[in-house]
This record gives sequence, C-alpha cells and structure tokens, in this order.
Amino acid sequence: MKLTDRIEVSSDVVAREVGNETMLLNLTTGTYFGLDAVGGRFWHLLDEGKSPLEARDALLEEYDVGAAQLEGDLEKLLAELAENGLVAAQ
Repeated sequence: MKLTDRIEVSSDVVAREVGNETMLLNLTTGTYFGLDAVGGRFWHLLDEGKSPLEARDALLEEYDVGAAQLEGDLEKLLAELAENGLVAAQ
C-alpha cells in the first residue's frame, strides 16, 4: 500500500492503549497487533478519518523524523495492517 491510497479502517477492529503501545484486535480473526507510540498515533489519525497523507503530515509536525524515513516506515506499516485485515484499500 502507498500513502496515496485511500484506505478504510476495518469496523471489526478494536483499539486500546496499553502502556506506551496501541493494541489492535481484529474481532473476526482474533488476531492481536501491537503498535509503538508513532504507529499508534498513525492508527488513531486514520481511525479519525484522516487519509494516510494527512496522517503523515501530522506525524512530521509532531515527531523529529525525516520525511523519507517516515514515509517508508508508514508504507510498510500500512502493508502489515492490510495483511492482518485491519485496513483495506477503497
């Protein structure tokens, strides 16, 4: 998946904060997926209806990270979220 893709957060996912992590549970498959602080923030932005690009822009403002590094990491994360049925392309 690319940051330019339109995505939809699955309605079968429950997210909870556990310490410094965001834990996602796919209610259909029973699979848990853990996110660190940055990944959790990305998830929450997507869940609020932000596009991946809008979420990236917010993270660039909030964290001291280079754009190329962040984009690569977020695209990898989007692919993992899709593989686990947590998001889907629209």
